[in-house]
Amino acid sequence: MNQDNGQTTDQPKAPIAWHPGFMEAIQRDLDYYKDALEVLSEYPLTSEPLRIDCVIIKKTKGVAITKSIGSIFRDVNIVEYKSPDDYVAIEDFNKVYAYAHLYASFERVPITSLTITFIESHYPRKLLARLEKERNCQVEETNPGIYTVKGAVLPIQIINSRRLSSEENLWLKSLDNNLGIKEARRILSEIEKLGKTARIEAYLDVIIRANSSVMQEALNMGDDANARLIETLRDIGVLDKWETELEAKGIEIGETRGEERKAIAITKNMINQGFALETVIAATELDRAIVEQLYPSEKN
Repeated sequence: MNQDNGQTTDQPKAPIAWHPGFMEAIQRDLDYYKDALEVLSEYPLTSEPLRIDCVIIKKTKGVAITKSIGSIFRDVNIVEYKSPDDYVAIEDFNKVYAYAHLYASFERVPITSLTITFIESHYPRKLLARLEKERNCQVEETNPGIYTVKGAVLPIQIINSRRLSSEENLWLKSLDNNLGIKEARRILSEIEKLGKTARIEAYLDVIIRANSSVMQEALNMGDDANARLIETLRDIGVLDKWETELEAKGIEIGETRGEERKAIAITKNMINQGFALETVIAATELDRAIVEQLYPSEKN
């Protein structure tokens, strides 16, 4: 911020890398089929810089994907993702359609064994209108936010991620820069359930940076569940950089974050000295669940 002239000037924001978060989101929403699918990022079509956003290959031939976003899947599934500030234009459609044919040619597979999926955060009104008018394609909304394009040589779907079912596709739906408190709390709750082993650092980094104010408010509710969640996020490693940025502006995560950090430091020291669990809880007044997590497993 520049306050020399008494005015507040926001610093330019660094670009948000949405694609790594997208890769983790689509794998999380298809997690039930992780043993049957192979998900490849930035798939190289040639030795030149010609790459597909995402290729999802069925490792188990004939497996049926019942999730709405994958119900059209065949053996090889090409996915093009657009960030919330972007959209699928007819030029993008043509490019990815060509990619599918190139893939079929290079990999020597039938074009009919491929599908194409476009994912964006908007209703693709102009694109669907042009496909219907110029290509004589038929478009049907087969599930909320999922538009199936019929009339091409291979199945194609265009997905408006904001209209997806949060019950079925929470991760893709939440990969957005327009989350509300309710949505932020829900995704954070799901992240806590996954625990420390969750490999979704890129996804978390994206939604935290893209929804900074909402995430800050969601994490400042001040209840015990949030305290545990904050520690989980810190253990995963996604809060450190964001907290540093916020603290530079005089903002802390958690209503009493500074005091809590001191208490946690004292807790760890007492644990190292061999103090019993109940003694540590009484001395630090931290939530029992937080203290228990800090103990080595053999001492719980």
